[in-house]
Amino acid sequence: MVGEDSKSGILSGKEARIAQSTNHKINRMASRGYFSVFLHAFVLANVATLGFSQLSPNYYDYSCPNALSTIKSVVEAAVQKENRMGASLLRLHFHDCFVNGCDGSILLDSSPSIDSEKNARQNNQSARGFEVVDEIKQAVDAACGKPVVSCADILAVVARDSVVALGGPTWEVKLGRRDSTTASRAAAEANIPLPTLSLSELITSFRIHGLDEKDLVVLSGGHALGFAHCATFRGHIYNDFNIDPNFAQYLQSICPRNGGDENLAPLDSTATNFDVSYYSNLVQKKGLLHSDQELFNGGSTDGLVEQYSYNTQAFFADFGDSMIKLGNIQPLTGDQGEVRVNCRNVNYY
Repeated sequence: MVGEDSKSGILSGKEARIAQSTNHKINRMASRGYFSVFLHAFVLANVATLGFSQLSPNYYDYSCPNALSTIKSVVEAAVQKENRMGASLLRLHFHDCFVNGCDGSILLDSSPSIDSEKNARQNNQSARGFEVVDEIKQAVDAACGKPVVSCADILAVVARDSVVALGGPTWEVKLGRRDSTTASRAAAEANIPLPTLSLSELITSFRIHGLDEKDLVVLSGGHALGFAHCATFRGHIYNDFNIDPNFAQYLQSICPRNGGDENLAPLDSTATNFDVSYYSNLVQKKGLLHSDQELFNGGSTDGLVEQYSYNTQAFFADFGDSMIKLGNIQPLTGDQGEVRVNCRNVNYY
């Protein structure tokens, strides 16, 4: 996003005409509702920058030097036990960051004062891996001698380690996030993208969180891993036309028109390997979700999808960059929030 410098002084005739034209364009944008999205993203980006400035990859070097190696060992064991777990842990970080920032709020259970994000329709019966996070928290606190590493940071590190464990790229995770003391089911339902969204709706959803069109395509590549329930792709395989007919027929054998909502299908043809098959599938009109295939459907993102379908190196490099941006969304730092003793519950003083 490009900012504008304010300049004092008298405008020349040419400058005045440019300013008048610019103001007219801004007014037109506002009348169409675009300016409010632009402003929201601009403010979010500046707030995120303030928090990001306090994050560091070396945050735990002195307070708990064994933190990252401890997290990695538990993640590797969990993924080796069940390859699907890697996708589940990656998704927890994404679903956490899209709801009031990367603050571990998705991990909080319901209580008299908390309407858990786990109950949001995008997470209910879908988000998983919470027991692995519990195990990691217990192990890392033991390694540190006390609760030092936040649950929000655990999610950020776990996302990276899960991708690496399944053959994907690595990246430098900035650390120092604090945990929220609240959660919001309503915010989760309003902010986590649905599988029925159009390309323009997806772009807007990401832009509101300070992420651009490229980040949308890149982070959607996380669907290189994992599975989806029949209920999330039924509409695509029965109602859409931008799908390979043989692929649709195969999926219909898994997902009937009625019933079978919990039946699973892989998000791409190599669902336990982090690779570019996701993009190759989209080019072949074999995207599992409606929202996936929207990325290659005659729109502005087609070129990037096609590039990634044959360029693993470019995708891996960009995925790490976009994951860093994702992890920088509105972190709590300093004295904000807390470091939870139990990732499922807020601390009581």
